[in-house]
Amino acid sequence: MPIEILMPALSPTMEEGTLSKWLVKEGDTVNSGDLLAEIETDKATMEIEAVEEGVIAKILVTGGTEGVKVNAPIALLLEDDEDASAVDNYTVGGAKTAPEAKAEPEVKAAPAPQTSPTPQAAAQPQHSVSGERIKASPLAKRLANEAGLELASISGSGPNGRIVKADIETAKSAPQPAPAPAPKAAAQATATTTELGMPLGGGAEYLTKFGVEAGSYDLIPLNGVQKVVARRLSASHENVPDFPLVIDCEIDNLLKMRKELNSQAPEGIKISVNDMLIRACALALKHVPECNASYTPDGIALHKHADVAVAVAIDGGLITPVVRGAENKGLSTISGEMKDLASRAKDRKLKPHEYQGGTFSISNLGMMGIREFGSIINEPHGMILSVGAGAPRPVVKDGALAVATLMTVTLTCDHRVVDGAMGAKWLQHFKRYTEQPITMML
Repeated sequence: MPIEILMPALSPTMEEGTLSKWLVKEGDTVNSGDLLAEIETDKATMEIEAVEEGVIAKILVTGGTEGVKVNAPIALLLEDDEDASAVDNYTVGGAKTAPEAKAEPEVKAAPAPQTSPTPQAAAQPQHSVSGERIKASPLAKRLANEAGLELASISGSGPNGRIVKADIETAKSAPQPAPAPAPKAAAQATATTTELGMPLGGGAEYLTKFGVEAGSYDLIPLNGVQKVVARRLSASHENVPDFPLVIDCEIDNLLKMRKELNSQAPEGIKISVNDMLIRACALALKHVPECNASYTPDGIALHKHADVAVAVAIDGGLITPVVRGAENKGLSTISGEMKDLASRAKDRKLKPHEYQGGTFSISNLGMMGIREFGSIINEPHGMILSVGAGAPRPVVKDGALAVATLMTVTLTCDHRVVDGAMGAKWLQHFKRYTEQPITMML
């Protein structure tokens, strides 16, 4: 039986992706580890490798196809003892269509009174719902068939909801679920859900709901990055009880030190203000470890290292590459890592572990002239720092009016993890490092 090559899940948040291009063609022989295709995920483009040896018999999804669901078959691979005839009449799931099977016209049956299913009918497990294939291992399908269980009524605990043997065993010992609601009741429930939430029809219906006339706009479909950002930040805004703390930092000394460091740095090293702020954040987290934390239903997770996620704008969205263990890295190391991460982020070449995780976030819009702003927390981080532009402003020093370069920063805190006093303490350490940057070298 041909082996199905499936669309891989290259990140925990990936639900679908774009099959950018194939690196092999039908008839090619591949070995384990050979590159097969390039997949564009929600935030990066990655190459997938073959895990089996064989011959590419049929490509099911052409290059450039968008919206390919995770675990959907994208190609068929023949093993050594198989020939091309093995894919004749092949259908998804590995079953061959019987030659005599023909599609029959739909026949509307007269309503009949509800009766209990016959043993023969109950013995046939359901393998699809509304035309969508149910994910189940071959063993699970066989056990469900023997036990007379419907796969549609069983929740899968395997990868991506796949039904496995343990789910069948659990279903066999559990009481039978209540019968499904009548079609009319189900339709009413769907209609109610639609009225309370976003219309199922899509963007046009959603805008019409608010009185926007059809045809008065161009609707641009969401890309993978935008879908993930919208989903995660909406959840964060709804679930996280956050609050902001705002403070001004004088950065004249920081700008002066940056200029001196760059004048003496080796060729190829150019430290930015953002690099210095990353280190200041990491050192402040080291001083106040209670802030380097995440909320979980079972308790507060205190992280052992300051893994600083930095917001980087890319075409069609935003990504946050992570500088791991930033508290133990010097400015030149941080600078080199950020240049590499930002460059590969814009080319969508980051690997999942390079933009997932992190313990703290920083977003800097100062280079765009934004004086002050607040950011939405990037769960599961406990805090995010929003950095505004540094600019000359009037200040009072020793009772006299003076001019200093001030930078306004806003610290958004998850109140379940960081309270006001704790966040203020962290900001005091951050302010000290930015106003006396020589202390970063100690």
